[in-house]
Amino acid sequence: MDHENLGEFLAGDRIESSPYRLNMKVDMFCEQLCISNLGRGEQKGVSPNKMVRAIRKNYHNNWIVDNIPAASKVEDDTTVTTRYWQGFPVGFIASDTKKAYVHNHVNIEVQYHSVETEADKARVVRFTIEPFSIKHDFEASADDDDDLEEGTPKPYKIADIQNPIESCNPKILSKEHTRYEMVYARGREPQPASGRVLFTYDVTWTENKLLHWASRWDVYLSMDNAIPAKVHWLSIANSVVIVVVLSAMIAAILVRNLRRDFNRYNRLSTDEEKAEDMEEFGWKLVHADVFRPPSFSPLLMAVCCGTGAQLLCMAILTILFSAMGFLSPSNRGALIMAQLLLYVLLGSVAGYITARLYKTFKGKSWQKATACVAFGFPGITFGLFLIMNIVALSQGSSDAVPPLTMFVLLFLWFGISTPLVFFGAYFGYKQEAIEFPVNTSSIPRQIPDQPWFMGLPFTLAVGGILPFGACFVELYFILASVWMDQYYYVFAFLLLVFAILVITAAEITILFNYFQLCGENYHWWWRSFSTGGSTGIYVFLYSFVYFKQLEANSFATYVLYFGYMGLASLGLFLMTGFVGVMSCLIFNKTVFGSIKID
Repeated sequence: MDHENLGEFLAGDRIESSPYRLNMKVDMFCEQLCISNLGRGEQKGVSPNKMVRAIRKNYHNNWIVDNIPAASKVEDDTTVTTRYWQGFPVGFIASDTKKAYVHNHVNIEVQYHSVETEADKARVVRFTIEPFSIKHDFEASADDDDDLEEGTPKPYKIADIQNPIESCNPKILSKEHTRYEMVYARGREPQPASGRVLFTYDVTWTENKLLHWASRWDVYLSMDNAIPAKVHWLSIANSVVIVVVLSAMIAAILVRNLRRDFNRYNRLSTDEEKAEDMEEFGWKLVHADVFRPPSFSPLLMAVCCGTGAQLLCMAILTILFSAMGFLSPSNRGALIMAQLLLYVLLGSVAGYITARLYKTFKGKSWQKATACVAFGFPGITFGLFLIMNIVALSQGSSDAVPPLTMFVLLFLWFGISTPLVFFGAYFGYKQEAIEFPVNTSSIPRQIPDQPWFMGLPFTLAVGGILPFGACFVELYFILASVWMDQYYYVFAFLLLVFAILVITAAEITILFNYFQLCGENYHWWWRSFSTGGSTGIYVFLYSFVYFKQLEANSFATYVLYFGYMGLASLGLFLMTGFVGVMSCLIFNKTVFGSIKID
């Protein structure tokens, strides 16, 4: 049995050794594995057995040989289809009888490539499973495995098959492997998922001289080109169009209007013009209030921005390392471990950003602010994770994390992340506060009534739809990777889409910020954060739509799915919210630093 790493534990992956015997380059024909009693048969009004429930819930087997996951081969009268993700199904539901049948026979096809430098050695490069359901009428041998004591080696032959197919018939000397025609020959029936069932398997070894060991994962990562690159390019083209249109809109509105405003504000006016311009309008009127600290909880604003900066840096580095090929799915759990360790090590970024902003807001409780950023988002995440872990434990799911892994997570949090947060905050408080180009008055200016389209609901709705539209297609593939056990390895595309997402969120937030200041509303700190972060709200709403594709069969399914999607959406909200605040801060400093203030 292999030992799982931290990433595999968090992903719910558990590796167990199976009783199937594979010897290098040794073919096997209808090898008998075991006899198992699957329980009572399907009857109306009677609770089905465990195997039937698993088949009806579309459970799959996920096998591994030499770190290669099993591909699934499905055959019918006309076609043969091979799929390189999600393993192979435990059984199937008959279209006519609607009863469950178990796959009790598998053809294990292993391809190998000989080592060029050593003639007697070879490496496994492909692993395919073709499942069948064969009803074996059998009588258990005198040494049936059910009668053996635990720890006793099991024999290869454990039953005498009364109605053997050609590959299982010991009287036929010229052995051949199990084929589709044998299984579905006249008079053959599939094996119901009940009663005593004999499990058998074939093993076929073939040499593949064209496929090298270094390239054996390529077909899995590309999912045999099931999703062509054209789809990702079209998604990026769509996102680029959104960015170009948004940039053109900003150029048309902001640049033209700002140039007109600069000319009006900066020219030397005569006494008559000054008298006429007593009733000024526009964003210049709020110059004495625009850099006033947030009216609602400056501490919370600083903490949210610090956490968002930490998550943003983690996301950028993770995607960058993945695009460079350092985090391959062939190394199980590597991606989750990289995300976790990068988040922990970037605690100093969160502490520094929080400290700089909180000092700029003239906050005094710096210990409280640092503690909030060190324990706030990690505490929420760990608390929800603990609840979902208890739910997973109650269901006996492999998604449940063992106690030792919990202690490792707590050590990473309190032993590494928290000290780094305080370390970053120390240097942040040592720095000078952010300097603004204009002074802030002591008396806040009264804000006039705002039009309906500058209200919070409208800005949240419009501010999130464009960034969400830019990343929608890649989001679908990522969710399929997380929830449908598919491979995602187009991180170069993801890097481009993520850059477009950040640019789009920044531009739409700047646009609404300008309209807000023109309406003489200087409460832009929280508005820019919520406008930028509204993409996370759209992602969470989309998770309800995507949930329809999944098999929702228990309350635990809802808790685990929406719990993890809620955490992911919250993280995206904080990331894009931080992008919105920083882009508006830079914009406001640039704009108000370019005009003359009397």
